[in-house]
Amino acid sequence: MNTPESNEKHRAPQKQVLFVLLDQFADWEAAPLASVINQSAGWRVRAVAPDKTPVRSLAGFTVIPDMTVAEALESDFAGVILVGGLSWRTEAAKAIGPLARLAAGRQAVLGAICDATVFLGALGLLNEAPHTGNILDDLKAFAGERYSGEARYRQEPVVRSGNLVTANGTVAMDFAREALAALGVMTEEEAGKWHRLFKHGFHEAPEEGYWWFGRLAQNQ
Repeated sequence: MNTPESNEKHRAPQKQVLFVLLDQFADWEAAPLASVINQSAGWRVRAVAPDKTPVRSLAGFTVIPDMTVAEALESDFAGVILVGGLSWRTEAAKAIGPLARLAAGRQAVLGAICDATVFLGALGLLNEAPHTGNILDDLKAFAGERYSGEARYRQEPVVRSGNLVTANGTVAMDFAREALAALGVMTEEEAGKWHRLFKHGFHEAPEEGYWWFGRLAQNQ
């Protein structure tokens, strides 16, 4: 039932987090993070691509982008998430460069997982901050002289350095935990509780389960 309070909540300004999806994107890397953001009061997810052409995920789902890169560049956003996949080394990826640079320049949260980290390396956006990715040698080979951050590379699943969050492609849940905290969608403690629940399940994390579904109910 709608109440004046719930109507007011839905009318409140929402912070946008832009998820960049290229064709053959790895949807499982986006889903844990996007689902929490989109179910949090005051937040919403927007899908961004070079143009409005539908993009298809590696799992076979088709997404119609909400915004083009050109539109995203003119928008307000709290964060930009580059979702991994098989197209970050193609011509199509080049259109995303201005948006990634704008996010870094605005000091918005900039997240990249899997092969999207290689793309950030080629833009020179990993040179000054601790970061990680799939394989350092591959990052160096693709980015070439544009990458000078080897001393700041960490052999860790996920690294959060200020507003920059990077991860390898096998740790979508860990990536989501760090991005949620960086964005401020959740506190560090809350992000940890959410991560424990979805990493270990109801039987091993019952308190976190009650907390999570109580939180969802409050956001309806």
